[in-house]
Amino acid sequence: MISLAVPALYSPSSHICAAARARASYKCACVPGRQGAEQPRAVEAEQTAAQESPRFRWDVFGSDLSDPQKKDIRGLSPKLPNRCKALVTRIVRLPPQDEETLGLLLAFWVKAMNPKRADWLLVLKELTAMESPLLAEVLELALLEDSFEANVRDYTKLIDIYGKQKLLQKAENAFHAMKARGLPCDQVMLTALMDMYSKAGDITRAKEIFREIGLLGLPMDKRVYGSMIMAYIRADMLDEAEDLISKMADQQIVAGKEVYKALLRTYSYKGDSDGAQRVFDAIQFAGIVPDTKMCALLVNAYCLANQINEAIIVTRNMRSAGITPCDRCIALILGAYDKVNRLEGALAFLTELEENGVVIGQEPSQLLAGWFTRLGVVQEVERVLKDLSVDRKNKTKQDTKNDTKRDWKNNKTKQDTKNDTKRDWKNKTRQDRKNDTRRDRKNKTRRSFAVSLERK
Repeated sequence: MISLAVPALYSPSSHICAAARARASYKCACVPGRQGAEQPRAVEAEQTAAQESPRFRWDVFGSDLSDPQKKDIRGLSPKLPNRCKALVTRIVRLPPQDEETLGLLLAFWVKAMNPKRADWLLVLKELTAMESPLLAEVLELALLEDSFEANVRDYTKLIDIYGKQKLLQKAENAFHAMKARGLPCDQVMLTALMDMYSKAGDITRAKEIFREIGLLGLPMDKRVYGSMIMAYIRADMLDEAEDLISKMADQQIVAGKEVYKALLRTYSYKGDSDGAQRVFDAIQFAGIVPDTKMCALLVNAYCLANQINEAIIVTRNMRSAGITPCDRCIALILGAYDKVNRLEGALAFLTELEENGVVIGQEPSQLLAGWFTRLGVVQEVERVLKDLSVDRKNKTKQDTKNDTKRDWKNNKTKQDTKNDTKRDWKNKTRQDRKNDTRRDRKNKTRRSFAVSLERK
């Protein structure tokens, strides 16, 4: 079990304080009137101060930079404040295991710059971007500073870093240090611990933390269940993982796509086609649209189980759903045919793919080439492929010629229709002009008759 004792974390200001006490004793020993009797004590204090903590020099950093260090310094954000840039450029120059100098460096920076939490976060952000090996040490020392204003999320980040590095003891020490400061332990923190124990292979501790989350009354959401399911998958406890997924479904909680994919991958690599199909159906019931990688995992499970016909059915269902079978799926099926030496079935499968417009990629082509080489029919296959290529070229030329004729006919028909329209419009215009002329003559005759009547 984890010890509840508070770990003695390293204090960045301990060396500075020791040096300050040594300098104070030295000044007291050198007061006039006491030089005769207490001179040996002054010499002894000076030697002790020199041995315990040498004077820190901020300006000694900057010589003998390696090319990666220069690259990291050039990659710093231009918006980074100068006080933060001064610290980051000196942290970059430190060796990975020099924690003592790092503590002195941070203590001097805190005393000189009086940073705020925003400054600390900028420094940590730059160290994270450059993947500094001293990131965890800097964060651990920053948690002890009042100016950092540490909270639960900061400790969660530190535990996550230690978990990825598989430093379980340091992660546990950080967890107990957080509890000693009176910070509340929430669901996110416990989930990070559960992930850490899961990746380390300690399924017992992961189950204990999972039960503790429920006992504390913390929300059991998608992330908590997903972490526990991943712990079961890593421990090869697939039945327990499926039971937990069913429990989530009863509570109307849908597991993440990556969780389903991890479970499907495990069944696939084991050649358990029934388990893989069961998880694949659960993925669709959860409303998740399977992608080509998930389909390839299902095909792999059927191929390892020597169920080639079912694997081909999967590719047909993919085409029906509008998903083109990937090269991995095709290569898996061809490899299964090669394993049982069924060349006719492989050729029939390739013919079916060609009829449905599926193009064979590099991976299945290389597999076919190796298979034909072992059979000694490479030359015959090359001759057949050349004939097919010639036929395809001739067919393409004929199709192009037919398309040209069709386009010419269509263009001619369009032009004739256009000309007919123009001709009709002209004829209609002439007829309208003729009618207008007749109408004008009749009106003129009527007006002349009316004028003559008025005169009479």
